[in-house]
Amino acid sequence: MKAVLVKRPGDVDQMIIGDFPKPECGKEEILVRVKATALNRADLLQRRGYYPPPEGASPLMGLEAAGVVEEVGENCRETWKIGDRVFALLPSGGYAEYVIVPKKMALPIPDGITFVEAASIPEAFLTAFQTLFWVGRLGKGEHVLIHAGAGGVGSAAIQLARAAGAIPLVTVGSEKKQKFCLALGAEHAFNYKEGDFAPRVLEATEGRGVDLVLDFVGAPYFKQNIEVLKMDGRWVLIGTLGGSRLEQASLAPVLNKRLQITGTTLRSRSLDYKVRLSQEFASFAFSRLESGEIRPVIDRVFPFEQVKEAHRYMEENKNCGKIVLNLE
Repeated sequence: MKAVLVKRPGDVDQMIIGDFPKPECGKEEILVRVKATALNRADLLQRRGYYPPPEGASPLMGLEAAGVVEEVGENCRETWKIGDRVFALLPSGGYAEYVIVPKKMALPIPDGITFVEAASIPEAFLTAFQTLFWVGRLGKGEHVLIHAGAGGVGSAAIQLARAAGAIPLVTVGSEKKQKFCLALGAEHAFNYKEGDFAPRVLEATEGRGVDLVLDFVGAPYFKQNIEVLKMDGRWVLIGTLGGSRLEQASLAPVLNKRLQITGTTLRSRSLDYKVRLSQEFASFAFSRLESGEIRPVIDRVFPFEQVKEAHRYMEENKNCGKIVLNLE
């Protein structure tokens, strides 16, 4: 089968479209012919050799895919049939013509959702759902500050928070991204290039601050995150795009405000955890996806053969929403 291969860890020029063994379908699995997959920042790290797949998983990049069931394992025939339209979160392997999916991890593509749209859902929406509700325990009427609000996870988190009756605020890096997030449902969007966000968050919340922070940035936002969090606030650390080392940081406010700081990743979670997360997300979101209350947000679609251009585009940090690779 065709797949994106990495000759050696490095920049985009190390990627080629080449031949890779087609995966074999086990008793508890389905074989899916991939119609579309989507990019994630984890792919950029994996390409550079910094984020290897979990043990036993495919060495190929790709954390999500949408397609058509082509083969059904012996113990999956009551659940799936050949021709079913499915999408799924993956540990790896999505940058290929075929992928194996455990039967309980696959989800049916909701009515009215295309393969390209479906491929943009799993990683972004499941990460947002997990961090908002399972880890962050966001409740109705609470305020959540979402950093990198115009990205895939950020754009999903805005919509999920709104759907749950919470109030999302975001930080972004341009006026274009401000308008994008406000149109999605953010209550306020703060351009971090125009100065510290903490005073503006406090002003927007009449000095109360926020109940929850979803943070992809890390160390550079440590002091401001603590400043904007309410008493008993929660801070969920999802990434460290801005760096992971703190200098001259005080832990006193963490004690004084009784703050909870939790780090989380999704890729390393157990299959059982991901299955339960996927099923709970489906219960919450599928009717909303079909009605249009929430929607996958796609910035650009690249042909599979233009994977280098797609990675370059993500590295430029210009996207509002997801970047998708189309295999059709």
